[in-house]
Amino acid sequence: MNDVTQHSESLRLAKWIAHSGYCSRRAASRLISDNRVSLNGRPASHIDLVCGTDTIKIDDTLLTDVPARCYLMFHKPVGIDCNNRPDDPTSLYQILKTLPQRLFAVGRLDKDSSGLLLLTNDGKLCQRLLHPDYYHNKTYLVATDKVITTDFIRQMATGVSWQLGQNHYQSRPCQVAARGPQQFEIVLTQGLHRQIRYMCKALGYRVSALQRTAIGNLLLNELAIGQHRQLNAVEILAMQNLNTTNNTYSSDIT
Repeated sequence: MNDVTQHSESLRLAKWIAHSGYCSRRAASRLISDNRVSLNGRPASHIDLVCGTDTIKIDDTLLTDVPARCYLMFHKPVGIDCNNRPDDPTSLYQILKTLPQRLFAVGRLDKDSSGLLLLTNDGKLCQRLLHPDYYHNKTYLVATDKVITTDFIRQMATGVSWQLGQNHYQSRPCQVAARGPQQFEIVLTQGLHRQIRYMCKALGYRVSALQRTAIGNLLLNELAIGQHRQLNAVEILAMQNLNTTNNTYSSDIT
């Protein structure tokens, strides 16, 4: 019996599709909005509740049993965009289509950033990792355009605010440590748009390179740029058992 049909209660359609491993919940919502999903022979809506006896089709293809769970670590190069557009040569889609299973990225890294990206078909894990209430650690190594000062480290760790149009943003307190004259490591539990870049800009610095080196205890280590590998059993268990309570320090686009 698969993960979906084990549910005795009804679930919202997008959540059901995500739990099936077809795509992330956000991507499922887009499919519904684009009228690409049908439920029991009729066009589906976002408020539909479904259970194991319902028939769901995406682009007229039946949503079948959940495939075997797959977890890949991918070292995203600079220049790859984490969108899923088949007509975009820089899209992550071009990598995903070469894999033997349908996978999706957990969160994002912006086009100018590199580093660890988790690829999976585990919708429940994806939802847990992306939920802002869970405060999961993501670690980044950042290079700047000028020498880092102790005051810069202190302000970054304490919290930085910035304004974009009418919107005001505030970073949570976080762990920050110098790793060289113009390089620092930062551990975030937020996923604000291009957060590290805007934090640095607010303090008069420009990011010259940004790499995500870890998600929780999952480490990029020596994985070559552009390469991917399967997570081992210990790494999968660590991802599945990530604490769902707030961390001491308070992702996803950097």
